[in-house]
Amino acid sequence: MLVAVISDIHENFHNLILSLEDMNAKGIEKILCLGDLMNAGIAKILAAQEIPTYMIWGNNDGEKVDIMRASYREDSNLEVSLNTYDFLEIEDRLIFISHYNDLAAPMAQSGLYDAVFYGHNHLQKKETVNDTLMVNPGELCAQKTGVCTYAVYNTETNDAEIITIENSISLKSDYVKAYLDKHEDKLQFRSKESFQ
Repeated sequence: MLVAVISDIHENFHNLILSLEDMNAKGIEKILCLGDLMNAGIAKILAAQEIPTYMIWGNNDGEKVDIMRASYREDSNLEVSLNTYDFLEIEDRLIFISHYNDLAAPMAQSGLYDAVFYGHNHLQKKETVNDTLMVNPGELCAQKTGVCTYAVYNTETNDAEIITIENSISLKSDYVKAYLDKHEDKLQFRSKESFQ
């Protein structure tokens, strides 16, 4: 089974729609969403599109009540966990998903999972820890890195490929970057490396 792993959408509707079109073309059968929608409208798109989506919460998910309403409406293809992490079994593969990067490494090191997926810092990364595949799909929003990416996980091979979406847009500009750099100490963002 081909499973798309997405994270950090940050209300970028344009990039989400481009990514969903790409997933449909690739024959994706399931989507794992690692949180940070920021806008309940994103949940409505995930609920209405054809590929079933399983979502965990991030630290920027906007109106949680409206996100849950989208998942509970009739014919919704969005299922929402109650946590920022979860344990899944897909096609006999044991998978741990988390929004937070600091949970990913210990879970991969445990040796209990075939694959571990995480987001939060917006930095795409694929590595193997012991025998566990550990992947950050990067950011759909292209806000911090300027690149819109998601991962395609193959349950048969227990491997993943990072996909870069062409024609994506980013809210990151020289003006915004200069402001963030100037006020970095005052802003106290958790993921400073994301702005490099």
